[in-house]
Order: sequence, then structure tokens, then C-alpha cells
Amino acid sequence: MQYRALGASGIQASVVALGTWAIGGWMWGGTDEADAVACIRRSLDEGMTFIDTAPMYGFGLSEEIVGKAIRGRRDSVVLATKCGLVWDRKGGDFFFHSDSKAPSPKATGCDVYRYLGPASVRTEVEASLKRLGTDVIDLYQTHWQESQTPIAETMAELLRLKAEGKIRAIGVSNASVAQMDQYRAVGLLDADQERYSMLDRKLEQSNLPYCGQHRLAFLAYSPLEQGLLTGAIGPERQFNEGDQRRHSARFSVENRARVAALLKTFEPIAHDHGATLGQLAIAWTVHQPGCTHALVGARTPQQAAENARAGDLRLTPDELKTMNAALAAARIA
Repeated sequence: MQYRALGASGIQASVVALGTWAIGGWMWGGTDEADAVACIRRSLDEGMTFIDTAPMYGFGLSEEIVGKAIRGRRDSVVLATKCGLVWDRKGGDFFFHSDSKAPSPKATGCDVYRYLGPASVRTEVEASLKRLGTDVIDLYQTHWQESQTPIAETMAELLRLKAEGKIRAIGVSNASVAQMDQYRAVGLLDADQERYSMLDRKLEQSNLPYCGQHRLAFLAYSPLEQGLLTGAIGPERQFNEGDQRRHSARFSVENRARVAALLKTFEPIAHDHGATLGQLAIAWTVHQPGCTHALVGARTPQQAAENARAGDLRLTPDELKTMNAALAAARIA
């Protein structure tokens, strides 16, 4: 496993991190807590020390499961979570309504808001610390940005939490370059977490070069496109009710067939490295300029172990050129 810095924080984190959205169960057809705990512990065993979660993942359930899994091993974990999506109070911008079509283990029929008011952020960090069973969060990120609270006020509160020792580093997620400028005008920003993969590369013109220029870690979420780039989700796959992929255009039968054809062109490179197609996709991600870490979901110990091994792969310039040429030629939604 390779390890890279989280900005200027002094924290070194595994280049492949465990993303725990699916572990929360909501929008993923539920979860098995025993499997989830085993998955997290296997990730640590394999050198994947970086774990990313959020209150919104299962309305607190993901954080609770992470807290149980790392009990007794907290010192070996780089723990990241988030704030800014709330369902128990109003403020900021209305985000969505959690209805019966996307049931949560803990909340159904509630309104969710993007809210980064200072008092709300403080309430959230205290709740996360309790659920995670820790007294400090290594990387604390604003999950989504909102339009009602000035960024300077949010950042000032995050800096106070850092001075108090409740958090060690500050990050953003789903943020623009202009928004990051506003955070950085107030204090040190260490990381930006954004959706990025072989199939979703628009940030190569904005956030990626910005992070490289300003010494921010760039954390790519969904580098496997929710399993689509593993090679294990073919055109015949059926998705259960409650699984967000069931109604996604990207997961249409036609699009999955195109992705399968693309991945077949990568098979010789994967074979040369003794790697799976999923491992190759993760490795491609962290080889891109400006991208420092890939956050990869897993629900079983076996998946976690497979993902972790991607952190050992070193792709050559010629291999990356071949892969990029195939991506440019592919016609995938």
C-alpha cells in the first residue's frame, strides 16, 4: 500500500481508502452489520488505514458501524467524516425528501437540508464523535455546499473546532474552485473530495489542477462507479428495489454492455499486473495528475482485500496512454 499526505496537515493516509456509504445501507438495499464490521477490520488488516464516512450514510448508521469496527484500533486509523447534511433541523438549502422509494434504516419521510451554520456544525461534530466512539476526527469535511451561510462563518467554526482538538484537518466535498478559494481565504484547507472516475472526468479542467497547485489532497469518490468498473456487473445483473442503481441510466443494460466492451480492452494490462479490472480502475485513478487518494466502497471482507491491493499497483506511462486512448474512443453514458 502507498501512503500520501492529506494536504499540509501532516497526516499520511493510504492511497486507497474505504468509503462507507454502502455500509450505511440507505439507497443500497440495506446492510448486514456483521459483514460491515468484518469488512472494515479487513481493510485495516490490508493496510487501508483511511476510512471515510458521513452522518448521511444511513442517517448515522454508517458512523455507528465504523465506531464499533475500529474500537481498540483507533490509533491505526485515519478517520474522516462530514457535516452539512441535516435531517433533524431546518436551515440552509432544502436538498431532498427521504420517501419510501429510498428507505433508510433510521429515517423515512424526512426532509434533508444542506446546512453549514456554525452552531449546526458544532452540533454535528459532537454527534459524530459520539457515534464514532472517538475524541478526535482526523479529517472533517463539509459534505455539500449551501447558499445561505457565508463560507467564512463555516470555516471560522471549523478552525475553532480544530483549535479545540476535536478535528485535525479540514476538507470540503462537492465544492467548486471559487468556493475553495473562499475557504482558503479564512484558513488552511487540506482536502477536496469529489466524484471522479474513468467515466466522470470533468474535474480534470478545474478541481484536480487546483488541488495540485495549492497542495490539497484530492479524494476521488466513486472511482469504480458504484461497481460498474469492476467487471462484475454485466448486462444480465438485476438490482433489488431500494438500490439506487436500479433506475440509473448509467446502469442501463445497453450502457453496461458498452462498459463491458471497454473493460475487455484493459484485460491484457490487468493480466500483466496480476490484477483484477477493478484494481486496475482504482490504480488508474490515483495515477492521474492531482489525484492523491481513491475512496472505494466495499461490503464484504473479500471486496475490501481486493480493493486494498490496488494500492500496490504501479502503471507505466505506456499503459496509461493505452487506457486513456480506449476511454477516449468509448461511447459510454
